[in-house]
Amino acid sequence: MTRFTQHRGKLVRGRFTKDMAPVVEAFAQSLPDPAAGGAALSVWRDGREVVDVHAGIADTRTGRPWDADTRAVLFSATKGLAAVAVARLGQKLLLDLDAPVASVWPEFAVHGKGGVTMTDVLAHRAGLVAPDTAMSVEELVDITGFAKQLAEQRPMWPNARSHLYHALTWGPLVSEIVRRGSGRDATDVFARDIAASLDAAVTLRADDRDLARVAYTTVPPEVELTASQTIPQMGEPALRMLTAGGALPLTLVGDGTGLNDPRVLRSGLLSAAGVGTASGLARIWSATVRPTRGVRVLSGHAVRRLTTPRSEGPGATDTEEDAPFHRWGAGVQLASDALDWLGPASFGHDGAGGQAGFADPGYGIGFGYVTNRMAAAPPAGPIVEALRSVLDSAS
Repeated sequence: MTRFTQHRGKLVRGRFTKDMAPVVEAFAQSLPDPAAGGAALSVWRDGREVVDVHAGIADTRTGRPWDADTRAVLFSATKGLAAVAVARLGQKLLLDLDAPVASVWPEFAVHGKGGVTMTDVLAHRAGLVAPDTAMSVEELVDITGFAKQLAEQRPMWPNARSHLYHALTWGPLVSEIVRRGSGRDATDVFARDIAASLDAAVTLRADDRDLARVAYTTVPPEVELTASQTIPQMGEPALRMLTAGGALPLTLVGDGTGLNDPRVLRSGLLSAAGVGTASGLARIWSATVRPTRGVRVLSGHAVRRLTTPRSEGPGATDTEEDAPFHRWGAGVQLASDALDWLGPASFGHDGAGGQAGFADPGYGIGFGYVTNRMAAAPPAGPIVEALRSVLDSAS
């Protein structure tokens, strides 16, 4: 394994197999200015790590460098990991994911939601895309209270007849379903049944140890300007959807606010507040499709249920101008015109600012990319293209 490389003055530390040099080169090209932030990349192939590299600065306020143990905020890549934990409960017959949510959460049935199933919620079909009222940070991090508020709301459409991305409300809904249906906390299911079994440095509820190692996320001025100009023009409902009723800033992070706020990272918000290393992220996705460190977290049957298409095409408020559209399984993104990853069998979840975690059963790949410098264009795209080229040339 090569220990480090250098690209245009950017030192990339870590290890990778010789055949993965083009992938590491693409990673180096994707890096922000060394003083502006950092990133990490991990690739597992057939249960073995073939890339584990990092570079740059973890905290631009202090100059702390990115190292192998640096965690990053995962943003919506958190959803994919939570979906794997829920699929694991379904595999163990601890949740009936085809049952109505109201079978475990009777209060949810009001206002025409009685036929909404647990899988419908996972696939963004509940029609509860935003809180009806303004919210504070304190209300956001009260996950049970947030879920109760959503259950009392009238949906945008009845009984899962349409779909639309539930950017921040997805987490409280899934948390409450897991709590009521299995008697367990979803973050604990993930920690004990998945992360611990793989020794993966990823958590859906940060503690003091995680917070001491988490990278500080920054927003380039051009990204902040775009958000401030475009999001308010979308109207009040969209603003509430993307900020949880104003509890988060428009860019999701600020100076000690949003997903830089320890209160949010400690909350167990399955929508966006997970933290972890690239290696841990990729390791978990690897273990959904191949034995990894002797562990396979999902059976083939569970993966097929997880990746069965549930929502695709224009959402409830989308127009053709919003194309291309994502495709959804039971909480995971599927390959689509919007997100092709390695090929049609790939599945996982990306996150704001560039985070990406996915698996591909055909290639036997688990992939994890994290950064602390939000970008307008997903930086992992060219890295995935380089990986596809390497894999195809070897076949």
